[in-house]
Amino acid sequence: MSTTHTAIGYTHNLPATDPESLVARDVETPQPGPQDLLVDVRAVSVNPVDRKLRAGAPTDDFRVLGFDAAGTVRAVGDEVNLFAPGDDVFYAGTIDRPGTNQRFHLVDERIVGPKPASTSYADAASLPLTAITAWETLFDRFRLGESSTGTLLVVGATGGVGSILLQLAEALLPGVRVIATASDDERRAWVRDLGAEDTVNHHGDLAAEVLDLAPGGVDWLFTAHSEGQIETYATIVRPFGEIVAIDDGPRDVEPLKPRSITWHWELMFTRPTQQTPDMVEQHRMLTEISRLTDAGKVRPTTTDRLSPISPETLCEAHERIENNRTVGKIVLHDWA
Repeated sequence: MSTTHTAIGYTHNLPATDPESLVARDVETPQPGPQDLLVDVRAVSVNPVDRKLRAGAPTDDFRVLGFDAAGTVRAVGDEVNLFAPGDDVFYAGTIDRPGTNQRFHLVDERIVGPKPASTSYADAASLPLTAITAWETLFDRFRLGESSTGTLLVVGATGGVGSILLQLAEALLPGVRVIATASDDERRAWVRDLGAEDTVNHHGDLAAEVLDLAPGGVDWLFTAHSEGQIETYATIVRPFGEIVAIDDGPRDVEPLKPRSITWHWELMFTRPTQQTPDMVEQHRMLTEISRLTDAGKVRPTTTDRLSPISPETLCEAHERIENNRTVGKIVLHDWA
């Protein structure tokens, strides 16, 4: 194995349309720490967090982005016991280590899962970050289970997280009725195909449409777009209901108080960045997602594939996400 490899990152906070917004460099190939895997990255996907960091986070001279990845383990640390060289894996990485937009990448084995055998590397790379976020939302934040009954509203249902959350609810929560937001015929067809029973248009009168379907209000609300929506949410969530937000959200949730509505934050990087005692739960989640994928109960949400993995294709993916032109996930595969 070469002592250096190609990495793609940013040195300045530039618009995605600027050809220098992402650049390639040769970097030193690191050695695994005690619980690390060194992964030969075969495919990555782009998430809104990538765009957000590139646009405004410090560069530290050269910062490598990327979270979702699928590839093959090439080397392991002394304390690794979940994987071995040659294993195919997928994972979402963490925000406090160099990203996956590089040929060889270090990741803690406790946040890695076995790649679904039935998928390509590219399709596998569409899943981890959104699947962990959706799983933690349903089962850690809302604490739902097979016997749960009620109504769940998914705001941002055509995005990466929403598209997986709909599938998990369909596969694992038979008593939960799901209402999904969708603004046109293409998006309505997408969310219904993934398991939504009903749809509403979040660009219209969301409160009226939701209350027409759920007159007493919904029990649970997942939102990827909460800014400026608290008054509406206070109207459409039933008393003692619960909300999970994955965006930066509002700073004032006081309008929820009269109905004793619970507000949860969901950040799938919490376990790895805080080194929580249950960090290995993300390995278990991804192992179950892999099983569900191979069983045909969860399908990758890839809608665009770009190749090769390069500054140019990554800039194109970032630009599409900035312009909200995506349904599902954009994946990139193979190195030039």
